[in-house]
Amino acid sequence: QVQLVEYGGGLVQAGGSLRLSCAASGRTFSRYPAGWFRQAPGREREIVARISSRGAITDYADFVKGRFTISRDNAKNTAYLQMNSLNPEDTAVYYCAAGTNWDLFEYWGQGTQVTVSS
Repeated sequence: QVQLVEYGGGLVQAGGSLRLSCAASGRTFSRYPAGWFRQAPGREREIVARISSRGAITDYADFVKGRFTISRDNAKNTAYLQMNSLNPEDTAVYYCAAGTNWDLFEYWGQGTQVTVSS
């Protein structure tokens, strides 16, 4: 099992930035690809970004390319999502996840709310 806890959500004005953190415990986090997902009210959960187990490969949803950066520090068992140029459409609950392969995320955090005001 991997336990994940997200930090760093909050309220920010449009154009602002936030950095989300995902602290992992349990099994060796460095073995797992990690990802950030989000779910807005009335919408399905969608992937935002993912990163390979050692951080060499990253992948982003088109709607965040150039604005968000995913990273990880395996020595600290932590993944990050730097979010810049936020807009109200980015308002959602953001979830950290980890999984045994690139397309399967079995472990989830509880989510952190990000609200972007116009």
